[in-house]
Amino acid sequence: MSEFLSNMDEKKEQLKKMIKMLHDGADVTQMKALFKKDFGNVMPHQISMLEEDLIKEGMPADEVHRLCQLHIDLFKESIDAGKVDVPEGHPLYILYTEHSKILGFAQQLVGSATKFIDNQKSDVFARIQQLIEFFKESGVHYLREENVLFPVLEKYGVTQPPKIMWMEHDNIRAIEKNMYQTADALAKKITKELSLALQNHAIQLSETLADHFYKENNILFPTSYKFFNEDDWKLVKQEFDGIGYMSYSPVTHTEKDEKASTQLAADTVKFETGNLTLEQLQCMLDTMPVDFTFIDKDDVVRYFNNAPDRIFVRSKAVIGRTVQNCHPEKSIHVVNRLLDEMKQGTRNKAEFWITLNGRLIYITYYAVRKNGEYIGCLEVTQDITDIQKISGQKRLLD
Repeated sequence: MSEFLSNMDEKKEQLKKMIKMLHDGADVTQMKALFKKDFGNVMPHQISMLEEDLIKEGMPADEVHRLCQLHIDLFKESIDAGKVDVPEGHPLYILYTEHSKILGFAQQLVGSATKFIDNQKSDVFARIQQLIEFFKESGVHYLREENVLFPVLEKYGVTQPPKIMWMEHDNIRAIEKNMYQTADALAKKITKELSLALQNHAIQLSETLADHFYKENNILFPTSYKFFNEDDWKLVKQEFDGIGYMSYSPVTHTEKDEKASTQLAADTVKFETGNLTLEQLQCMLDTMPVDFTFIDKDDVVRYFNNAPDRIFVRSKAVIGRTVQNCHPEKSIHVVNRLLDEMKQGTRNKAEFWITLNGRLIYITYYAVRKNGEYIGCLEVTQDITDIQKISGQKRLLD
């Protein structure tokens, strides 16, 4: 056992004391000197372990999140020593490189937006629009982290850092949304006020991304590298390929791993209303134009279908994961309330509908029961935009 692990409780108390001192306004320079004296070199995954324990012991997650930048400043020398070197094509290599490119685009956007304030030429605005399209593509980067990397980390007991990173992803999305709206308004009418607003959004996005990517590059990714085994990385790469990449991601079609296929048994499943082979059953579920996800009575994700044109991203890494960890922190209370009411028998169904990319999405949750006993929850998601337009009758085949 390492000296760090053998002194875990002592280190934890020291860290707790430092966090409280920071919270009370202690001088960061003095705190750095104190940390260097008491801690020496601490690896990034050890910082994650300490913060994880502190949150489990009752320190509010938002308090740790609020102080996260101070932690970064305090631990910077130790954190910088923990960066990992991975070969080209490795999932972390892809994420590191995407971070570099996205941050580069953010810095270019600040420059172009600043230039546009006093030089409102069409070519400058065209470059701004091109850069904005790059950011719209980057949404898939965050989906890969949330739906693949985070679940595998949670398997090793690292739950709080992914939650904090997901909160920051939501903040990045909110900044980008405001920036897109301002750019759309500028495309219709150029004003000094809108130009300044675009510059402010660009600066805010650039600074937020730099801070966020630093934490992931130097804490979250090294922590993943420390815990994941070869099979984990193989799964991560397969799932990354399934979700997809940006046009500027450091992958090509020939680099993608072939997905491992599972041979289905030819056994017949006998139902009260007929019989199906496993192959027939799976193909039938995957052909349905709706997304299915089944959560068992213990709130664990057990199954989802591979519907054509899935509405919400799913990866095999979520199988075996609690459904609460599949949602951002801000919506967990709604998930818990819904499941509690289903378990108590006071609710059998919940309906929601949202607009996503100009389409109307209908989401329904059903309590699944056997002889009245709750055995799980079925989530069904469907794009009903075109269904709503139906009128009259259609009796003939096209």
